[in-house]
Formats: sequence, C-alpha cells, structure tokens
Amino acid sequence: MPRKILALSLCLLPALALADPPAAPLPAREKQLVIVSFDGAHDNALWKKSLAMARRNGAHFTYFLSCTFLMTKADGREDYRAPGQRAGRSNVGFAQSRGEIAVRAGHIWQAHLEGHDIGSHACGHFDGKGWSEADWESEFTAFRTALVDAWKRAGKADAEPQGWADFARTGIKGFRAPYLSVSDGLMPALKAFRFSYDASLVTKGPGWPKTEAGMPRFGLPLIPEGPSHRPVIGMDYNLFIRHSMGVENRRDSARFEERTLAAYREAFRKEYDGERVPLQLGFHFVEMNGGAYWRALDRFLTETCGKPDVACVSYAEALPQIEAAREKADRSAF
Repeated sequence: MPRKILALSLCLLPALALADPPAAPLPAREKQLVIVSFDGAHDNALWKKSLAMARRNGAHFTYFLSCTFLMTKADGREDYRAPGQRAGRSNVGFAQSRGEIAVRAGHIWQAHLEGHDIGSHACGHFDGKGWSEADWESEFTAFRTALVDAWKRAGKADAEPQGWADFARTGIKGFRAPYLSVSDGLMPALKAFRFSYDASLVTKGPGWPKTEAGMPRFGLPLIPEGPSHRPVIGMDYNLFIRHSMGVENRRDSARFEERTLAAYREAFRKEYDGERVPLQLGFHFVEMNGGAYWRALDRFLTETCGKPDVACVSYAEALPQIEAAREKADRSAF
C-alpha cells in the first residue's frame, strides 16, 4: 500500500482522552508481559517477516486485520459500504488481486496455527467517533463476512483449511478502532459480537487494562523518547511523525532506529524493575523511515523475550495471565 495512502489514513491522535490505569497494581514479581500488535496486517512480505521475527524470538503477536485487504476493489463496490460512505470506499485500499488474497489468507491461517492472535481493525479504516451501535455492528458484520469468504473470494474455495469457517465466525476476540477513535456505540456492539477485549485506548504510561461494561480495555502507552524524553504514543506511526514529520527519511534511518530502541528499553526497564505493568507497543505493516521501527522492534525482542521472567505475548494470551495474577493478589490480601 502506498505510504501516501497510509499517511492519509492514520492520525496523530492528539485529542484522545487518556485512560488512567486502575488503582490496584499486580504483585511486583509477576512475569513482565510485552504485548506487540500490528494494525492493518496487509503486506504479504511483512506477514512473512513478522512471523519469522516471532519464531526467532519466541514471541506471539496480535494482528489487527483490516478486512478490505480480503477483497478486491470490484468486490468492495458490490459488497462493502461503510457507515456514512458510498459503496466501495476504503481509506486503506483493497487487495490488488485474488492471488494476493489467497496468500494473505494463508498467512492469517498460519499465524493462527502458530498461536498468534488475529483481531479486528474493522474494514475500511474510517473514523468511527460518530458511529452508532448499529453502525459498528454493520462494520463488524462486513468484517466477519470478508473473513468467512476469504478463500472463496480468492478463487481458492477448495483450498480452504478445515476449521477456517469456525475460526472466522468465532475466533476473532479482540478489536482496535482505526485512529483509536471510538464512540458510545462501540462497547455495546463489541459485546453483541462477543469480543473479549478492546485495545483502542491510550494511557499516560503503561497501564493495566481497565474493565468497562464487563470488558477489558487496553491502551497503548505514552513512553519517553528522544533527548528530551518527551512522551509519545508507543506506536511506529507516531514515532514516524515525530522523527521526520511523516516524510520518509531513509538517510537518518539508523539514527531513528537507535532512538526508538532506547525508548523501548527505557519503558521496559521501568516496568521490569518496578510493578511489572504490561508494556504494549504498536506497529503497522509499513516499514517507515527505511524500516527503522521494525529493526528496533526485532532488536528489542531479541534482547528481551529470552529473559526467564519475561513473556512476549499477544493480547489474548495476556488476559488470562493478568486475571490469574489479580486473583492471586486478591487471595494474598486476606
């Protein structure tokens, strides 16, 4: 996907309300959780690269998939209409061919079999801040239909793996809103579609998931970065904006990589040596500034995930570990 399209489709998130972490921390010596997620999950070359990175480092990731990458533009004109938009519109584009869809569906299934978490990033990457519950449910229906029909749309119905349909209908448990932009209609729609968690918030620093209407909600943290240690959302796009104002700069790629790695290390060390709040880091399937942020991630995971008291996990894996630790803390309080 052209970087120009991505830059138009993402945002700086300057106006988000920051969610404060719950007051009660977990016991300090629980495992340090590192949760890495990818938004969009489209470029097939980066599917291969990320899966290899995970295997090399003993990590599991969460992939928040945009469903228009499981349909061509022609499919979209016939079958996809986002709330308030004309038919066939998408802020992030569509698959370029049926063959591309087949390869992508294969990567999704491989990731699922290898223990990664496939989540929803809705479909066409639209800002849902004004959406009603019915609008969100319409988008979730489109997502589910696109995933169920992926192999058929690819012209490879006979190659659909056994278990795909059940996975597509019931195996998507997590959600992250495009632009991290939500409305009052989101939570009831998530519950209606039986999601297990939402990851659409931003927190002032690494924070525990808060529970809202019975559902855990995670937030990407603000982390200190650069010579002045100014906070920035722990996501590659926000670093891209800070480092080069959103303009691709390969010349300074190595410098951006070192600044990013230093920020990851500092954020990790604070939690690892302290209360061990989970550290969440977000990425996209675009290697901005010459791949600086993906290289920094790979180096960070290589030096971090092998520690005996660290677990590099998906959101789906983190949830039961956090719940178990809280139950343990509650028992020890009596």
